[in-house]
Amino acid sequence: MAETLARRGHGVRILIYSHDSFGLGHLRRCREIAHALVEADEDASVLILSGSPIIGSFDFRSRVDFVRIPGVIKLRNGEYTSLKLPLAVEDTLSLRASIIEHTADVFDPDLFIVDKEPLGLRGEVAQTLALLNARGVPCVLGLRDVMDDPEMLAHEWARKHVLPALGEYYDDIWVYGLPQICDPLAGLDVPPSVAKRVSYTGYLRRAAAPSPQPFYLEKIEAPYILVTVGGGGDGEAIVDWVLSAYEQDPSIPHPALVVLGPFMGSELQADFMARVNRLDKVEALTFHPHVESLMQPAVGVVCMGGYNTFCEVLSFDKRALMIPRTEPRLEQRIRAGQAQELGLVRMLEPTPAGRATAGEAQVMATALKGLPHQARPSERVIPGLLDGRENVVRLAEQALARGRRPQLAAARRRG
Repeated sequence: MAETLARRGHGVRILIYSHDSFGLGHLRRCREIAHALVEADEDASVLILSGSPIIGSFDFRSRVDFVRIPGVIKLRNGEYTSLKLPLAVEDTLSLRASIIEHTADVFDPDLFIVDKEPLGLRGEVAQTLALLNARGVPCVLGLRDVMDDPEMLAHEWARKHVLPALGEYYDDIWVYGLPQICDPLAGLDVPPSVAKRVSYTGYLRRAAAPSPQPFYLEKIEAPYILVTVGGGGDGEAIVDWVLSAYEQDPSIPHPALVVLGPFMGSELQADFMARVNRLDKVEALTFHPHVESLMQPAVGVVCMGGYNTFCEVLSFDKRALMIPRTEPRLEQRIRAGQAQELGLVRMLEPTPAGRATAGEAQVMATALKGLPHQARPSERVIPGLLDGRENVVRLAEQALARGRRPQLAAARRRG
């Protein structure tokens, strides 16, 4: 990549936008992509734009940095509100859009990668896309393997005017998965001119951190069952279900390490910690920035079925019990169901909200006893399954090799 921009007197500059302010999925995916790009080119630098309130808790490789934009959070009624600042959400979004555009203007990237939301949250990236298009900067939309139920996604994208934006602003669309597993654009009326810009990369392989943050287990030792619910903001039912299983059936052979997540409410965390303290076979952490290092020694994984956890299950070849959420999107349910059909994981349907019943606790206890005896993902041969990092680097090199083409961007907008 370095040779592409030697004439400009600096190495490659790549800007990545991640819209999320709540949860860890988008940020962790963008971080993996940034690391893959700088590892492939010692002269490349990557700047990540993110609204995550805990982005500073993660470590980043040399030549990867971030700009933290003011956070917003989505309420249960679908509306947004400011996460920290005492501002109207419209003012917060206007501030975010201004910071994003100004950062892009000054950083002057050679490649712009937008994660998941083609126009950004409430259209906050539109002006930045127009700015970079005018300069001829290649713009890429990165999509996870599953977006949502096709009918729901079609309505959402029609409301947001996404399909015209794909044709107007984007040179390429990268899907971080494989079409034989999931096609995020299935059921959408995607114009042929846009469809030909789509490339499937395969899933993003994960590796253990070279210098992971140390953690010490007081009651249990590996091999354990790792229970992880991502950010934890909507994983309390799974944690309760697992704890109820250990409370009801002490004969479960393997202990459990539970990671509650940084976004779980403090009262819930305290309640779960009190229950954990009464169990000899269960230990819990609130948060760990290198969940990969926790997964390596695990005999199996209990998880929700988000994109990043799925990549880790595949990368570390772990037997997994997936309990997907079904609101506000069906993304996890679709991914987990398809993965189960392919023999990569086992799926359990989520329980209703509230404390698990005795019958539900026994179902979980039986599943936990059977988890170490499931087939490993590697027993299914799917070509290209974990080639995502290599293919992202290859596609980025191709985009950068084309260079800046303002005339083509203008022609695309007219067409």
